[in-house]
Amino acid sequence: MEEWQRQLQQIVNTLERITKYINITPQEEDAISTLNSRWGTSPYFASLMDKDDPDCPIRRQVLPSLLETENVYGVKDYLVWKENRDTEEVRPDSIARQYENRVAFTITDVCVNYCRHCFRKELVVDKELQLRLDVDEGLAWIAEHKEIRDVLITGGDPLILSDERIEYIIRKLREIPHLEMIRFGSRVPIVLPHRITVGLQKVLGGYHKVPIWLNTQCNHPKEITEMTAEAVYNLQRCGISVGNQAVLLKGINDDVDTFRELHEKLLRVRIRPYYLFYCEPAPGIDHFRTPVERGAELIRDAIRGHTTGMAQPMYVVATNIGKIPLMPDYYIMGKNDKEYTLKNYKGITTKWPNITDK
Repeated sequence: MEEWQRQLQQIVNTLERITKYINITPQEEDAISTLNSRWGTSPYFASLMDKDDPDCPIRRQVLPSLLETENVYGVKDYLVWKENRDTEEVRPDSIARQYENRVAFTITDVCVNYCRHCFRKELVVDKELQLRLDVDEGLAWIAEHKEIRDVLITGGDPLILSDERIEYIIRKLREIPHLEMIRFGSRVPIVLPHRITVGLQKVLGGYHKVPIWLNTQCNHPKEITEMTAEAVYNLQRCGISVGNQAVLLKGINDDVDTFRELHEKLLRVRIRPYYLFYCEPAPGIDHFRTPVERGAELIRDAIRGHTTGMAQPMYVVATNIGKIPLMPDYYIMGKNDKEYTLKNYKGITTKWPNITDK
């Protein structure tokens, strides 16, 4: 048995196991005991928790909270709406669609880490939504739809499947002539870097005309360790580019210093910031959401001009009609027929010619 399999076998998902890592509060214990939902994480990720601080950003992402019973803004049947599951188009449960030429292919509802802010909370955490995630049914549907050029393999976490199962899915997708790209969405490099084994590298790696990309989710600099750095390096050595899709979370990464440190540290371990997602209106996660404007303000005040532009993610909200950018124009102060007035991150202005189409 490899170490990643031992970690899964010993997943921290009971009071007895979590108390080996933290001094649990009465509120945390009450939530674990009374909320009827999945929770848990790897022993590795649990070991990164602050033992005595209930506001530890890793604890708050992992442990259930009684605040999950409060639901003012969460949308009932959110995932059905978000993934366009109640439409005239007949699709397998494993296929979610917001775009004409690409789909999300959900192959499991099991995770290493059950994020409390998960937008698939109804399916993965609370188990209120029952879907039939038949892989072969999904592969057949993709093969029949020649407009699909790009498939995102997601879950749950697809990389907790066996090497053989992952290899089968990749091979069958690459046999589809109209497919041009395969993407994986996985928190494994963050919550279980042990999974990036030599065997998995062989499955994912090598030169192919249908390349593989991987996007992970890291929300706080405390989540990034030497093990993450090594796992990402090994992925890149076998040809897999790694990006990050952070979620804006109140009290976790919504202050300037943390936000900047997160994105600078991602670059130091070779993960390129890709998206910053506004926390979606799934039920029971109101306590994680900020005002919509906050993400754009953080990019303005923590990233743009304050550090390398490579550290800047695209701030978006994911909806049933696709991702919508949320960045206002903070930098054009005005314009006339002759010129623009532009402002930089220090508040200094300059002029720029107004070039018109003729």
